[in-house]
Amino acid sequence: MTTPSHLEYVNPPELGKPSGFSHAVSGVGRQVFLAGQTALGPEGVIVGDTVVEQFETALTSLLVALRAAGGGPEHLASLTIYIVDMDDYKANAREIGRVWKRLIGANYPAMAGIGVSRLWDQEALVEVQGHAVVPA
Repeated sequence: MTTPSHLEYVNPPELGKPSGFSHAVSGVGRQVFLAGQTALGPEGVIVGDTVVEQFETALTSLLVALRAAGGGPEHLASLTIYIVDMDDYKANAREIGRVWKRLIGANYPAMAGIGVSRLWDQEALVEVQGHAVVPA
C-alpha cells in the first residue's frame, strides 16, 4: 500500500491485521466531510439493480464530490457504508473489492459497514459517506 504523505494508517498489532480497512487514520490538512451518496442518478432515480452496480455508482458520486472539493481518493481518511442486505453485500464482497481497487486503489481508510433496514430512497441498496483530509 502506498501511503499518501499527509496520512498515517495506524494498525496496532493488538487489534489484528485488518483486511479492506485501516483501524485508524490520522492526517494533517484541510478536512472535507462528504455527504452520504447512493446510486441516485442525474434523473433523480436509483440506477443499478445489484449491490455491486449501486456501490460503484455511489462510490463514484462520493469521489466526484471529493474532487470538486479539491481532493482525490488517496485523501479518504474514513468511510462508512450503509448496507440494506448484509448477506448480499458479503456474497458480492470480491466484486465490490474489485470496484474499490479500480476507483480508489490499494489504500484503505478507517471504515465501518453498518446494516440498515432501508435508506432514504427505498430502491437504494447501499450508501457511502466519508471524511477526507486534503493537504493544505
